Amino acid sequence: MSLELLIASKKFLVGISVLLSFTGLAIIMPWFMPNPKDMIATPWEPPSTQRILGTDLFGRDVFSLFVHGMNMSLRIGTLTGLIATAVGVAIGAIAGYKGGLVDEILMSITNVMLVIPTLALLIVLAAFLKIRNEMLMAFIIGITSWPWTARSIRSQTLSLKAREFIDLARMSGLSELKIVFQDVLPNMFSYVFMCFALQMANGILSETALSMIGLGPTDIVSLGMMLRWALLWETVRLGKWWVFIPITVAITLLTTSLLLINTGMDEMFNPRMRRL
Repeated sequence: MSLELLIASKKFLVGISVLLSFTGLAIIMPWFMPNPKDMIATPWEPPSTQRILGTDLFGRDVFSLFVHGMNMSLRIGTLTGLIATAVGVAIGAIAGYKGGLVDEILMSITNVMLVIPTLALLIVLAAFLKIRNEMLMAFIIGITSWPWTARSIRSQTLSLKAREFIDLARMSGLSELKIVFQDVLPNMFSYVFMCFALQMANGILSETALSMIGLGPTDIVSLGMMLRWALLWETVRLGKWWVFIPITVAITLLTTSLLLINTGMDEMFNPRMRRL
């Protein structure tokens, strides 16, 4: 029934189709493209049949940079989503199920994290670390992005723990942690996946923002770094549209696809939002 509902959602189908298309491009095409750092042609060649996105200031193939950058941005976004969702789910589920003092302590920590300006904290952390690889970038973004997930999961857990099957699990003698991770969380898998989709989109956008101000990954090609180069080279003023427009469109479509996946799943699994 759940699969039928998802297939019936046009938003979900469009979102997953765009995401899978970009993912396939990012995984397959780098194997057939030249090294993105190789200077293989003259600078500022416009798009042609030989090089579909032309070349940049250094004569590097922009399409090769694009597919490698897409691969890196997706990896950072996925790792960010996994880290932020895992931390948020663990804290939210434990706080919601345990209640009492544990809930107050965990939610106090969450509330403190919520009021801290995320971008400012990201800038401070990224500036402090001179060498930033994909794992470190994902960790920095993920460890500052989990609070809203924790609050959402806590609300879902408070609703689920009053159900009869949870009472049966308690009567069977299962420990509280087992009940949380074996009975509570599996029953909100779709909601957890929606949180992951939003966190992944946030990871891609946050990496782009940090890269554009010079605090992104070092010695790594990502979509955010490509936009930074386009900004530094004044490509808008020079009219070198092929260097920045495809990257901007790709980031927009990629994050929008993740939002469509989230919205489509929410409409299908939330009876109040489902369109009959």
